[in-house]
Amino acid sequence: MSPVARGGRGRGDGGGGAAGDAVVLPLASASHRLHGTVARHLGIAILSGRTPPGTVLPGEIAASESLSVSRTAYREAIRTLSAKGLVESRPKAGTRVTERGRWNLLDPDILAWAFETEPGEAFIHDLFELRQIVEPAAAELAALRRGAPHLDRMRQALDGMARHGLAVPAGRAADQAFHHAILEATGNAPLIALSSSIAAAVTWTTIYKQRRRALPRDPLPEHRALFEAIAAGEGALARARMAELIRLALADTESSMVE
Repeated sequence: MSPVARGGRGRGDGGGGAAGDAVVLPLASASHRLHGTVARHLGIAILSGRTPPGTVLPGEIAASESLSVSRTAYREAIRTLSAKGLVESRPKAGTRVTERGRWNLLDPDILAWAFETEPGEAFIHDLFELRQIVEPAAAELAALRRGAPHLDRMRQALDGMARHGLAVPAGRAADQAFHHAILEATGNAPLIALSSSIAAAVTWTTIYKQRRRALPRDPLPEHRALFEAIAAGEGALARARMAELIRLALADTESSMVE
């Protein structure tokens, strides 16, 4: 069996949920097309360090043969990786893995591929640092600008988290929907554009910290407290509660690293 034939959908597909759980934002493209599977296979190798920056990938003919795929599928996979900044192709020079600084680390596919293996503590801390920069400010804006539809979506998401818990895809989908509704409520288009990336970071770190044991605590009370601040229009309080929610999530993740 070829390496890519074993790829499957990966953990980012949220499989197993009921049809009503399909509100989940895309963690990754989870493409069933062959070139998507090839891109995932190559992307994981790059992000795990097995194919480090500076590596020149095999030529199209040799690579497609080794992966047992068509040249067209391999070519499309390389285009996908190039669009994400992982590789660059030049005439006569071939396809080379780029330096890490050029990778689009907020791309949901890249986040998913990074967590297919151990992503490294530094990367995880960077994700939480990003969240601390973006989400408390977004929560404050949401408290000042939210409308009834935003609050309804947040409330429904909290109900889903309570009903399913974060150990299953449906509960994590509800968690994503909650954070997405907050970003939507800001009314800020660039912030809203970060929604898929924030959702992916939230969910993959949640999965990561449960890889060896159950969640150490129930994070729902912090989410409810944040919702109450947003619903009350208390901007400063919403900012503080989002910051505390993220701080506790990081503490949970750090505790899972040392076990």
